[in-house]
Amino acid sequence: MKIESSLASGRELASERGRPSTKKSRKRRRRPGSMPGLVQRLFETCKEVFADGRAGFLPSPEDVVRLRSILDNMNASDVGLSQNMPYFWNVEPQGTPPITYLHLYECDKFSIGIFCLPPSGVIPLHNHPGMTVFSKLLFGSMHIKSYDWVDVPKYSNDVINPAHSPCEASILYPADGGNMHCFTARTSCAVLDVLGPPYSDPEGRHCTYYNNFPYASFPETAVLVPGEGEGYAWLEEREKPDDFVVFGAKYSGPRIMER
Repeated sequence: MKIESSLASGRELASERGRPSTKKSRKRRRRPGSMPGLVQRLFETCKEVFADGRAGFLPSPEDVVRLRSILDNMNASDVGLSQNMPYFWNVEPQGTPPITYLHLYECDKFSIGIFCLPPSGVIPLHNHPGMTVFSKLLFGSMHIKSYDWVDVPKYSNDVINPAHSPCEASILYPADGGNMHCFTARTSCAVLDVLGPPYSDPEGRHCTYYNNFPYASFPETAVLVPGEGEGYAWLEEREKPDDFVVFGAKYSGPRIMER
């Protein structure tokens, strides 16, 4: 087994439109002075926050607060979702159920989308190269296990259940905040993701998947961390898991209007 210099620190978090007019000559216009919906505000704020658009770009603390405050106030109804939709049914008698992805928007600077997970749905351990990612659990309960490379050692274990209390948006950065993570749905749940910039094979931002092994699994390796290595693991690159199936579906919530 080939294990490259891939020691990582771990962090575990248990957390839990109307239709457009059919007349081509008409365009919906917002009434003067009316407040745009949360989805539109999210889009417009993303355009400003990720205007730079390059890999490795870090939004300013003020921009992080602005974008996070919008996400913190969003729930499933703001994006046209409810827990009784077929996306959230587990119809697989055995194995890992498929996941549904709802595409809201993507350009070369950022993307917005929603992952819909049935109970026991899993998004395997993967990375976000050069990206800043905002994630908001819209409803449900899920377990999140995340890692950063050893130059940013962090470990935490917390429990949040947004079904009963609000869940703040989480943020990961290119080299901090749990850039590599996996999701396991405890109940049906929906996660809204904002990626800046998005994955791009031509630009070298590939999604890489990993196996993880306890730090003590390789006692012959040099001691790289103090103590017993609690909160650390070895990560090994792997192919996309065969049982990780994602179906695309049409987003039916409030539309994003580009200006």
